[in-house]
Amino acid sequence: MSHVFTPVTEGPLAALDLLQISTDGAVAHIRLNRPAKRNALSDALIQQLHTAFVNLPAGIGAAVVSGEGEHFCAGLDLAELVERDVAGGVLHSRMWHAAFDQVQFGRVPVVAVLHGAVVGGGLELAASCHVRIAEQSAYYGLPEGQRGLFVGGGGSARIPRLIGVARMSDMMLTGRVLDAAEGERVGLAQYLVADGAGLAKGIELARRIATNSPMSNFAVMQALPRIAEQSQSEGLFTESLMAAVAESTPDAQARLRAFLEKRAGKVVKG
Repeated sequence: MSHVFTPVTEGPLAALDLLQISTDGAVAHIRLNRPAKRNALSDALIQQLHTAFVNLPAGIGAAVVSGEGEHFCAGLDLAELVERDVAGGVLHSRMWHAAFDQVQFGRVPVVAVLHGAVVGGGLELAASCHVRIAEQSAYYGLPEGQRGLFVGGGGSARIPRLIGVARMSDMMLTGRVLDAAEGERVGLAQYLVADGAGLAKGIELARRIATNSPMSNFAVMQALPRIAEQSQSEGLFTESLMAAVAESTPDAQARLRAFLEKRAGKVVKG
């Protein structure tokens, strides 16, 4: 089934020149658009990502993030690295946090399509997405340690939750680079596909996600990661509250009736 994505030409998203933003039905495609810089993250690009996710059109139910050119994202644009005092450094990092928080805890689930470099801030961006698809060309690195830096875009909070502290420490201390197969094995991506097949897979998954109940998607995005950080007793109580909210919505009740009346499909092996 083919789909035609239409560029957004009106509203605040139309003015974002470092992103290519298009929509088709309930799916938005947000493509980093600095291919000559390997989609390195400048301050302007970070701010535009924040603006894009705050202003997604009302009918969007899922988003796909990808990179134009040969790479997903090679991380912080070092050409913009300037001397900052401690206060300036904190504020700069917090700007990144605000943008990536809007990806992870925004309105809709986000699928990342990864190819080529997924390095430094690019890996931090990918880690803020909910589903990650890697093409065979993808590779992962955290070179901050070799550059006298430390992750500042949320990587220390998100990446260990995917691969563990020991693996992240190894990558930062030694400069180890993981290829696509290693990344999928340790948890940096949930899907591994052939080169050139990532975007189609990402759109397929985003379309499937967008058909879910909005409250169910909200619970997975907002409640699940917080429950995982709570004690078991607190998590179970939070789960009960979220389950009660989700199942009480008219959408959930209609879906349950459809299943009971055999108008909805059963779970089958894919």
